[in-house]
Amino acid sequence: MIWAFSFGLIGSRLSEVDSVFVATLRLCLASLLLLPFLKLGDLSKRDLRRLPLYGAIQFGLMYVAYIQAFEYLPSYLVALFSVLTPVYVVLFHDLRHRSWSPRYFFAALLSVGGAAFIRAASPSDHEIWIGFLLMQLAGVSFAFGQVAYRDWKRQRPHIADQDCFFLLYAGGLAFALISSLFLTDWRALPTDKGQWLALLYLGLVASGCGFFFWNKGAAQVTPGVLGAYNNAVVPLAIFFSLFLFGEASEFTFEACGRLIGGSGLVLSAVWVGQDGRAC
Repeated sequence: MIWAFSFGLIGSRLSEVDSVFVATLRLCLASLLLLPFLKLGDLSKRDLRRLPLYGAIQFGLMYVAYIQAFEYLPSYLVALFSVLTPVYVVLFHDLRHRSWSPRYFFAALLSVGGAAFIRAASPSDHEIWIGFLLMQLAGVSFAFGQVAYRDWKRQRPHIADQDCFFLLYAGGLAFALISSLFLTDWRALPTDKGQWLALLYLGLVASGCGFFFWNKGAAQVTPGVLGAYNNAVVPLAIFFSLFLFGEASEFTFEACGRLIGGSGLVLSAVWVGQDGRAC
């Protein structure tokens, strides 16, 4: 529920704000929220290097790619194209344990087919493919970070999540800050109260609280369950984007048909890419 509003908020309220600035500010606010809980006593030097790296990938790289996707896609398609994250979660878990299944390759092909089917109802071919690839980069980054933190935390049950989580946000913030130096358009910053309020919600609630509780839960479930729950947000996010934030008003009958058909292919990719551990 917390994350379901994020897609529409970014697409409607922050579409004119520089995407890398949005990512950087969100991670800055999330870092400030968790900083007071930081305790380094039980962390080794290796942990102090590893956790920021995990955060740089899961939050930094993911956010830069994810928020830039809104420049090429409406928010309901950003939500839809995130559905392959469960496949990547199980894939990374299996790779870390030296196993492999060809279902992942077939799942990727199905997802590309779904994107191709939808594209006639969306922006130009060039735009939808850039957006699709950005969302897959975001999904891979988010999935890797979840699995890496899950494995790390399950090996250290004596360390409380809140004692170390600032380090993940700090790694993500460092990546976003470096990206901002090269990519931010400083002429496209927030200009009104509504945009700043949206950023506060996204940074403190959706990012700061949402990701903390998500990773905390990730360490307590199986890889399949973790993968499957990555998609709990998708139907709500699509519904809110279309009807609460008004994106359905631009739909034609043909566009609806293509969205339904393409969504079916993309969701089929998720089903193919998971196994019994998702149940």
